[in-house]
Amino acid sequence: MSHAIKLIVGLGNPGPQYETTRHNAGAWFVAALAKKESLTLKKENKFLADTAKWQTPSGTCYLAIPHTFMNLSGQAVYALAHFYRLKPSEILIAHDELDLPAGTTRLKFDGGHGGHNGLRDIAQQLGSTQLYRLRIGIGHPGHRDHVTHYVLSRPCAEDQKKIEDAIQVSLDILPYLIAGDMEKAMRILHTQD
Repeated sequence: MSHAIKLIVGLGNPGPQYETTRHNAGAWFVAALAKKESLTLKKENKFLADTAKWQTPSGTCYLAIPHTFMNLSGQAVYALAHFYRLKPSEILIAHDELDLPAGTTRLKFDGGHGGHNGLRDIAQQLGSTQLYRLRIGIGHPGHRDHVTHYVLSRPCAEDQKKIEDAIQVSLDILPYLIAGDMEKAMRILHTQD
């Protein structure tokens, strides 16, 4: 059973020193969406996030980029979900994904956090893993000891372009996500590469 998406959250770390790092790929996605739809993300202290309200043909959808550090992302997601009375299955979390090459994006429903601290905290705060995830590939450094440095550093120019292109492709499937047609969204996205 597909649910229409009513909240899109882009994960990242706050502050200019993290803005261009791979770990902020989810935040880049929401910023790109806001730009495309001419929306202004405004600071909302009660949600611990920058948020915008997006009126779509399928209904209202909220956008958010948490102000919290990645491992506390659940605080903002919980505050938004609680305030707007959203089910976890009406939420899309956009995040960086080590297990996918740069330039690949995948849509997934439910499942484990795969070591991603933002997803781990969101699942704990919501008490559920039953949400949608847009996994934005950033590639893997090859060894787990290098992961922290890798996600907190800037991608090379080639990878940056691949990630930005993948984000643009992902924006095209949003009308289907918001209408609740997950199968069509997945079919389009997963046949891109």
